[in-house]
Amino acid sequence: MSGTRAGTTKGKTIDTVWSGTWVAERLGVRLAGSGPGDELSGLLGLALRRNPKRAHLLVSQVLGKHVPQSPAVVRDAGYGLGERVRELLGADAESAVVLGYAETATGLGHCVADGLGVAPYLHSTRRPVPGLTPAGGFEESHSHATSHLLLPEDPKLLAGTGPLVLVDDEFSTGNTVLNTIRDLHARYPRGHYVVVALVDMRSPADRGRLAAFAAELGARVDLIALASGTVQLPEGVLERGQALVAEYEAKAARAAEAAQAAAAANAGQAVSAGAAGAAGAAGAAGAAGAAAANAADAANAGQAVAPVPAELAGAGPAEAAGSAAGVDEATGSAGGVERVVLDWPAGVPDGGRHGFTPAHRIRLDEALPRLGGQLAAALGARPGRVLVLGNEELMYAPLRLATALEETGAAAEVRFSTTTRSPVLAVDDPGYAIRTRLEFPAHDAPADGPGPRFAYNVAGAGFDTVVAVVDSAGDTPELHAGLLAQLRPHTGRLLLAVIPSYVPDASDRQEPTMLPEPLRGPAFSSYAPEDVGWLLQDLSEVRLEAPTEEREEAIQAGGAHYAESLPVEYQPSAQYQQLYQAALAASASRIARAVGTVTETVLAERSPSPVLVSLARAGTPVGVLMRRWAQYRHGLDLPHYAVSIVRGRGIDANALRWLAAHHDPADVVFVDGWTGKGAITRELREALAAHEEREGGPGFDPEIVVLADPGGCVATYGTREDFLIPSACLNSTVSGLISRTVLRSDLVGPADFHGAKFYRELAGADVSTAFVDTVAACFGEVSDAVDAEVKDLLAADRTPTWEGWAAVERISEEYGIHDVNLVKPGVGETTRVLLRRVPWKILAQRGAGPDLDHVRLLAEQRGVPVEEVDGLPYTCVGLIHPRFTRGATGADGKAVATS
Repeated sequence: MSGTRAGTTKGKTIDTVWSGTWVAERLGVRLAGSGPGDELSGLLGLALRRNPKRAHLLVSQVLGKHVPQSPAVVRDAGYGLGERVRELLGADAESAVVLGYAETATGLGHCVADGLGVAPYLHSTRRPVPGLTPAGGFEESHSHATSHLLLPEDPKLLAGTGPLVLVDDEFSTGNTVLNTIRDLHARYPRGHYVVVALVDMRSPADRGRLAAFAAELGARVDLIALASGTVQLPEGVLERGQALVAEYEAKAARAAEAAQAAAAANAGQAVSAGAAGAAGAAGAAGAAGAAAANAADAANAGQAVAPVPAELAGAGPAEAAGSAAGVDEATGSAGGVERVVLDWPAGVPDGGRHGFTPAHRIRLDEALPRLGGQLAAALGARPGRVLVLGNEELMYAPLRLATALEETGAAAEVRFSTTTRSPVLAVDDPGYAIRTRLEFPAHDAPADGPGPRFAYNVAGAGFDTVVAVVDSAGDTPELHAGLLAQLRPHTGRLLLAVIPSYVPDASDRQEPTMLPEPLRGPAFSSYAPEDVGWLLQDLSEVRLEAPTEEREEAIQAGGAHYAESLPVEYQPSAQYQQLYQAALAASASRIARAVGTVTETVLAERSPSPVLVSLARAGTPVGVLMRRWAQYRHGLDLPHYAVSIVRGRGIDANALRWLAAHHDPADVVFVDGWTGKGAITRELREALAAHEEREGGPGFDPEIVVLADPGGCVATYGTREDFLIPSACLNSTVSGLISRTVLRSDLVGPADFHGAKFYRELAGADVSTAFVDTVAACFGEVSDAVDAEVKDLLAADRTPTWEGWAAVERISEEYGIHDVNLVKPGVGETTRVLLRRVPWKILAQRGAGPDLDHVRLLAEQRGVPVEEVDGLPYTCVGLIHPRFTRGATGADGKAVATS
């Protein structure tokens, strides 16, 4: 679908270029509609973005996000869909709840709720509220920002059994809807779901998947959209789209440098090379700032430099700075920005982030004529063409204000759009949906940090007046230095309207310390960023390593804890690396089967949409593999984080606080690699009980899940066999190049996550991704075996026997050690003893085969005896040298006093 389409302007039919033509011609992307006429081209354009999952972007013409549109058109699109939902539901509409998706569909969902008339509304959010426990959450796999939270003020809002209406701007695969329904149905099962969108672009296979999913749930799922069709993508379109984005971004960068030089000359002062991006982000003050902003806009848009505004053209640096930062107390203006005072009705939320009831709707409807009049009065007699610009999730309130203004007739034309988090390539071509782009930093102190934000199709659109609408949380100095400074050169007048941010009653909530977002690769760890987020602080620049013998002496003397320092990273010999590779080749299928078994058990018994939290670092490769199994088998995109737990010190309490603020604790599943004697299992249970007693609120499930449970310590596992898991053979080079975690008072304060190091210098020896790729490649061949095994396990008695703990106590006494912490049972723990501690001897099950080849090699290299014994419940047990000092002699146990 390309070329021209019919359109109307003030009653006249005209031919316009379809705003998807540019992408269609270059990449072969096509929209195939199934409705009458040319509905899809009237509703959608196409653009490109830098996204590793989906390069193309469907740009709605009626959503009011990327493309300025008449507010009446935007409102009517959602309202009409709501009326169709009401007709479908009949009497059941009285018990319905509407849920919209952040950020794009927050306003659309609200309009659907208005059309439904009697339903409360809630939208998901990416803005956590300290101390407010989520009622759910889910992932949007193709989005630029994937995690969604549900934060209703009324915890019973989603707990009913009436129909749930889910609203998004488009359906591309349906994965987001499936993830949402799966999550909410597990908590609040109901019999009817209605899915609403502007366009339904799923493939036949995706449609069939939703139908099968509904049948599996035993629930009815209806779908309502303005139009439907499919996106036809030729082979290799993702790679070619990314290359096209890179090409045009490079052109934009070169244009920015040239335009900036011209802008600097225009302003009569030097501007440092390469500052165009900074000027675009910060909107520098005065003539130089305006010119640099124009240069950046021109580069983004691929168009000529816009002239410097006349009122700044002759200003010197001091005057220009005053214009940007000074405040006129008589007019309430700052930097050419006029404030609009709105009499927003007290107690009416600014949107549906925490719920919006029919009673709220009635009060807002009553107030809107007054609010529209206040806005019209502020604009004056001849405001010309007006853009009302909302802000990210704040779409509905600005839309209703724009509609009220439009209805007053005070402006010749009113348009509405909203800023966004989503980065999209701008190309100044009538056949492309995103003509211009303004970029600026976030201004509302978001939990995920001050990333870039964007306003599209505003620059160069010829708006005489722009009214920026923000909530009070976003009315910050960064707003004025960023968004407002960027808007100022592109309009004759700039007004700011601030709506009070609605915050749920915090009287019964503790205000926790703000915590940073998880660290992710490639900046921290060699795993892909979506594989795991590390709730740790980066201590890579701190010297923490000490010789093994020195650490052991300090630990056993009671002068240091093992988590206060790090062992020197073991670098395997060529012979040992060959053993690792052989072990991986021999056991990959066995591990894949255990991964599938434990993941399917979790999905069946714990949560249909679990949040995987691995115990760094042995649990992290297992968490990555479980996430990949869920994606391979069920199309799930599970969140996965890694946290620190330290024997004798407990789990990182700040990591738990972060998890509770971003996810429902009931969904959190703690993951480890294997059990030995069960010390970490006990540690986790005690730490979580103490945390719940101290913090209150919903508790985390303390039952850990593991790949292998030879100690009989847990009820959810992949296997109870004690076999070689190759990830136990190595240290950081199989765990994302991350060290053991560190907890030391001079490095980790009360408001910090525990620490760890990223060994970037070991990248040449890294096999982390190769390990998980090798195991994941076996998923297909073990699927049937996993299904059979899970069926048996779900019916079996899996009560922990703690057989391993009893064996460790017996061995500790029998060998005169008298300290269970020095007895490390199982192949994995024995390997750790040989790599990190001072080993005394190795006990091996008589007749143990290749699973112990690497243990025998390490023991030989370190001069440690391997003693074969009978009646051992593990394949092997490693004994740490008791009473160790660097003056101790002998390795057979006879020359070292143990009493």
